[in-house]
Amino acid sequence: MIIFYVFIFILGLVVGSFLNVVIFRLKKGQSIFKKRSHCLFCKRQLTWRELFPIFSFIFQKRKCLGCGKKISWQYPLVEFFTGLLFLLGFIFSNPDGLALSWQFPYLIYNLFLWIVFCFLIVIFVYDLKHYLVADEVVYPAIIITLIFDAYVWIASGQFSFFYSAIIAGLIAGGFFLAIILISKGKWMGMGDVKIGILMGLILGLPQIFIALFLAFLFGAMVSIVLLALKKKKLKSEIPFGPFLVFATMISLFFGDVLINWYLELM
Repeated sequence: MIIFYVFIFILGLVVGSFLNVVIFRLKKGQSIFKKRSHCLFCKRQLTWRELFPIFSFIFQKRKCLGCGKKISWQYPLVEFFTGLLFLLGFIFSNPDGLALSWQFPYLIYNLFLWIVFCFLIVIFVYDLKHYLVADEVVYPAIIITLIFDAYVWIASGQFSFFYSAIIAGLIAGGFFLAIILISKGKWMGMGDVKIGILMGLILGLPQIFIALFLAFLFGAMVSIVLLALKKKKLKSEIPFGPFLVFATMISLFFGDVLINWYLELM
């Protein structure tokens, strides 16, 4: 059991290393597969010893072996959290342990979660770095999630699941679109609308409301801290995509718990 969990985590680390390549080359418009990994500064092609997720970063003391330039913390962090999310996603989708993990419905759901996590991680980091939601990432994520929702509807015969996802996507996307129209694009961008649609398709009802509340809560808290530390000004732009992604993760794993907790308080 433990060995298998370790394998899942390592698989996530490897995928996270690939996601770092996607994040970097997406902005440059470079091919993800044709060009081998290289140092961003000296352009030297990396050897196999420099491509071990996290471990190469540690053993190289955060430096390129060729030019000695500092390597960004983005690389080990993306790798670690991808591994962590892969592991949590596997546990979440297989509550009864390994016994059901290879049965078709559980396997499909698990693979879907991993794919969605990859898209969300790229959206999170890319928006955080460039203040931009890449259409090349969010559109495929929406399509894949929509296909999965349709699959669940057909496989289970429960149209309510598909209906819930569609309504949730329209609510979240429509909500952000209304904010854009009211503020004339000053408070949010169309990228947030697209993420909102994706969130709804992933979470459905009523979890989407938890996610929206958490996103604004986390956004407000971080903004207050940045203002207090004088890192940002009142008119400074802060990307909202990372908060939406983080809130989606929390709602996916703990949405039911939070809803039940709220209902008990009421």
